[in-house]
Amino acid sequence: MSAPLGVILAGGQATRMGGGDKGLRMVAGRRLLDHVLERLAPQVAAMALNANGAPARFAEFGLPVLPDSLPDFPGPLAGVLAGMDWAAAQGAEAVVSVAADTPFFPRDLVARLQAAAGPSRLALAATREGGKLWRHPTFGLWPVALRDDLRAALEGGLRKVVIWTDKHGAGTAEFDTLPFDPFFNINTPQDIETAAQLVGQA
Repeated sequence: MSAPLGVILAGGQATRMGGGDKGLRMVAGRRLLDHVLERLAPQVAAMALNANGAPARFAEFGLPVLPDSLPDFPGPLAGVLAGMDWAAAQGAEAVVSVAADTPFFPRDLVARLQAAAGPSRLALAATREGGKLWRHPTFGLWPVALRDDLRAALEGGLRKVVIWTDKHGAGTAEFDTLPFDPFFNINTPQDIETAAQLVGQA
C-alpha cells in the first residue's frame, strides 16, 4: 500500500495559550512543529501545513501552507478538506491528518490507520479510557475521493467530524495509552511543561 500524503492541522486559534501559533511554541528546546514533523515525515510521502493567515511565518519549514477553503474557521474538517484537495492535486489517493499541538502521536500511526480503514478507506485514531472508546478525529486517514462529499457537508453546516465519518463507515485504529496518552495535546502553558518532561519517554 502506497504511503499517503500528510497534512498537519495548525489552523486553530490557540485561545487558551493567549493566541498565536501553538506550533511555534518551544517544547524542550525545539518548536512544537519540529516534534510533529519528525514523527510524521517517515510515515508519509510528502507533508503540508494547514494554517490560516500569512504563510510566511512558516517559510523556514519549506512546506506548502494550505489555508482553509471555507471561511470563518469552521473547524478541523476544513483543514482536512484543504489537505484532501492538495493531495488530489498531487495525484495521491489519500491524506493523513495530524494535529500540530500533539507531539507524541504514534510512530506507526499511518500503518495502523491503513490497516483499520473501512470500506470507504476512511479511518480514525482512538484510545480507550475507563472502557469507553474515544476517537481522535484530527488523526485520520482520508481518501481524496470523498472530498466533494465532505465539502458539501461543511457547506451545509456540518461541524462534528464523527457524524460525517460514521456516515461513511470509518474504521477505528485503537492505540494504547500507556505509559501515557500518545494523543496528549498542548492547550495551556502547563501542558508545555508536561510535554517537556515526556520528551525523553516518547
